[in-house]
Amino acid sequence: MTLPTLFLPHGGGPCFFLNPGAAPDPMWRPMEAYLAGLLASLPERPRAILMVSGHWEAPVPTVHVGERPGLLFDYYGFPEHTYRLRWDAPGLPAVARRTAALLAAAGFATADEAARGWDHGVFVPMMVAVPGADIPLVQVSLIDSLDPAAHVALGRALAPLRDEGVLIVGSGMSFHNLRARGPQVTPVATEWDTALTAAVTDPDPAARAQRVIDWETLPHARFAHPEAEHLLPLMIALGAGGDGPAVCDYRDTVMGWVVSGYRFG
Repeated sequence: MTLPTLFLPHGGGPCFFLNPGAAPDPMWRPMEAYLAGLLASLPERPRAILMVSGHWEAPVPTVHVGERPGLLFDYYGFPEHTYRLRWDAPGLPAVARRTAALLAAAGFATADEAARGWDHGVFVPMMVAVPGADIPLVQVSLIDSLDPAAHVALGRALAPLRDEGVLIVGSGMSFHNLRARGPQVTPVATEWDTALTAAVTDPDPAARAQRVIDWETLPHARFAHPEAEHLLPLMIALGAGGDGPAVCDYRDTVMGWVVSGYRFG
C-alpha cells in the first residue's frame, strides 16, 4: 500500500497545550481536530514517520539517526509547563539509514546527527496526531540555501519510502509572517492562500511542481513568507507525492492568517 504525503500546519509554539487539562483556545480547535484525525485518514497505519520541519536547517540534508531523541523547546515566552511537555516516540535508525541512502543515490551530499532534540515543528503536532508516541519518527533537515527546486528534488528522492510503510510529512505553515496578525491581514492572506492552493492542486503534476517552485510570483508571496523556511516542507511533500492527486484537506483562519494543509498521492 502506497501512503500519501502530507503538508500540515504545526500551529504557533505549544498552542494546543497552553491550558493543562482543558481544550485549547477556540481559535486552535479546528487545527487540533485536523491533526487528531490524520492517522484515521490514512489507508494504513504507518510503521514510521519521516518528518521535515520548518525549524531545522543545515548546509546539506541532515538525517537524525538517534534512537531516543529528546525535545528541543525552541519557542519563547510561553508558560513554564510548556517546557516540560513529553513526547517519547523512538527514532528508527534503519529508516534513517534508508533515507540517507536514497538521498545519496539522488546526488545529495548528506550528513547525520544524533544529539539534536525534536523541535516544536515536530513534537507539537505529533503530540496531537500520535498522542501515544507509538510510531517511530525520523527527522530530516531543510537545506539552508532554501532553494525550492532542491527541496522538490529532495522529496522526489524520498518517494520510495511511501511503499515501505513510511509516512512523509512536511511540517510548516502555509502563511508565516509573525509581524502581521489580526483581522486586517485576512483579506491579503486569503488572496495568497487561494493562489497557493491553485498552484499546489494543479492537476498537471509538472505544472504543479513548477508553479510551487515559483511561489514568489504568487500574489503577496513575500508578505506571506518573509523567509521561506515554513513553506519548504510543502515542497518536499509535493515532490514525494509524485504524480498522484493533490488536494487541500484543511483550511482555517488563525491569528488572522488563512492557513491550509495539503495531501498528495
